[in-house]
Amino acid sequence: MESRAKIAGHAAHPMFIVFPLALFTMGVVLDIVFFVTGDPLFANAAMWDIAGGIVGGLIAAVFGAWDWLAIPGGTRAKAIGTWHCLGNVVIVVLFAVSWMIRWGTFGHLTTAPAFILGVVGVASALVTGWLGGELVDRLGVGIDRGAHLDAPSSLSGEPASRDEYEPRRSRAA
Repeated sequence: MESRAKIAGHAAHPMFIVFPLALFTMGVVLDIVFFVTGDPLFANAAMWDIAGGIVGGLIAAVFGAWDWLAIPGGTRAKAIGTWHCLGNVVIVVLFAVSWMIRWGTFGHLTTAPAFILGVVGVASALVTGWLGGELVDRLGVGIDRGAHLDAPSSLSGEPASRDEYEPRRSRAA
């Protein structure tokens, strides 16, 4: 199943998921540094990383939903896509609650509940990331029809497949 949401010929959803994943993970890392050093600069940076992750997660969700709607119902891919989606919604909610807790503290400092929500969110992202990998790597969701090792560039305007594909022959052959 080919992705419907594309930018410059590539599926958009995988391009956008890297930002919330990185920002959420960095938020947890900065929380740990805050707890070790006591420097509020790290707690504040974590809070703003999480805010960026929430925005990025919502943007990635738009493209993911667009692709999910194209998956035929009653398939394993649709079921896995549903769990992937729901899991990621839960992750964004966990981080949103963590962010609200931080916003409500004097100096926007990290608290234990805010930190725990972040750790649970990052751990959950490992599961939803695996589900996303299952969709793409195992089930071919978001892959161009006819993709192969010698497909032309997505910027070429040519389809990934040819009517009759013949692999390039090496000079030794």
